[in-house]
Amino acid sequence: MSDEKTATGEPVIIKKYANRRLYNTHTSSYVTLDHLCEMVKAGVEFEVRDARTGEDITRSVLTQIIFEEENKGQNLLPIRFLRQLIRLYGDSLQAFVPGYLDLSMESFAKNQEQMRQRLAEAFGGGGSAFEAITRQNLAMFERAMKVFSPFAAAQRDDSAGKAPQGNPEPTAQRASEEINELKSEIEAMRRQLAELARERK
Repeated sequence: MSDEKTATGEPVIIKKYANRRLYNTHTSSYVTLDHLCEMVKAGVEFEVRDARTGEDITRSVLTQIIFEEENKGQNLLPIRFLRQLIRLYGDSLQAFVPGYLDLSMESFAKNQEQMRQRLAEAFGGGGSAFEAITRQNLAMFERAMKVFSPFAAAQRDDSAGKAPQGNPEPTAQRASEEINELKSEIEAMRRQLAELARERK
């Protein structure tokens, strides 16, 4: 699947027709959502375009893939995370969320293989240890989402004429401090894993 790249290195173009069929213009063949899912996992860049209008609909198709995976029982997204994410739609801080999530997932992706290797060295490949670290990561990720929610609530209180509660410090500064705390926690966890690996050698 990894050889599905255009000669110029441009993303593979997938056309979506009115009958919901997906057509890979690079391989000249029809594909399914499962096929696109495998392309994502293989690191193949692609864009999905409406066959009639040419509109880029990649986002909606990727979202559909996530929906299908969740329906298969993968349950990657915690319910609490989903609720928090839905609350941010239409919120005044909505514009900050995509960039923050993108940065968080990019950081996690860069470190996941390193985490696997260190855990394998430290615990002989024990799955329970990896699950514990995963739960810790998800907890931090959910906490990261909460960075936005309290400020959104405070802004709603202000707009309703209520006096803001707690620290009157500017919202942006509090958000920055929360994000810095999260970064420190992640860095501390990486150091702990490295130390564990060294002790087991």
